Amino acid sequence: MKNLKFVALGLCALLTFSNCSSIQSWSNQTKGTAIGGAGGAVVGGILGNIIGKNTSSTVIGAAVGAVLGAGTGAIIGNHMDKVAAQTAAQVPNAQVETVKDANGLSCVKVTFDSGLLFKTNKYDLNASAQNDLAKFANVLKQNSDCSVDIQGYTDSTGTDAINNPLSVNRAQSVAQYLVSQGVPTAQFKNVSGFGSSNPVADNSTEAGRQKNRRVEVYLYASQEMIDKANAGTL
Repeated sequence: MKNLKFVALGLCALLTFSNCSSIQSWSNQTKGTAIGGAGGAVVGGILGNIIGKNTSSTVIGAAVGAVLGAGTGAIIGNHMDKVAAQTAAQVPNAQVETVKDANGLSCVKVTFDSGLLFKTNKYDLNASAQNDLAKFANVLKQNSDCSVDIQGYTDSTGTDAINNPLSVNRAQSVAQYLVSQGVPTAQFKNVSGFGSSNPVADNSTEAGRQKNRRVEVYLYASQEMIDKANAGTL
């Protein structure tokens, strides 16, 4: 069965939560519903479309209009190395790595295992998760030129009717809490739920299912950052 992909617009981010705090791939020279809740502000709209179980459609960010100048990629790569190091130091329960965005530029991926964030089939954040997200909020506020995407995932147990909205709600819970900690809503570009699609581990084992129950947060270059890099002022 195909899964629904939900995307909330009007936000920006990238983060994946897990048990590990190691940083990978650090040499860089060279993707809902409206956000609301008891706190108040409603952000964004809703889009839904069909995706397959093994999709590569979770591209981070969007192609920018500006032409990338010579050396821009290396400058942004160096800057993202610093953001990754800062994230790993301030959020020790997160797995931090660098990947590529839609423009081929380095971006930071932060992964938290959903087991650390939520109880089974729930999307309310536990106290420990709130503590980690408060630390992460400080990183985002200190790097306001990073756009942010948040992606929620589940394991393959249960049906799409359960997993799809659960993954959206979990991604939204993370975004809402970050906003409550002072992160500007304008920094969030996409808050999405992908259900059980795009597994990162074997769903036939408990260890694999735990890894697949996750929320990923991506920090990538905003137009402002790209303009600074092109001008040599980043």
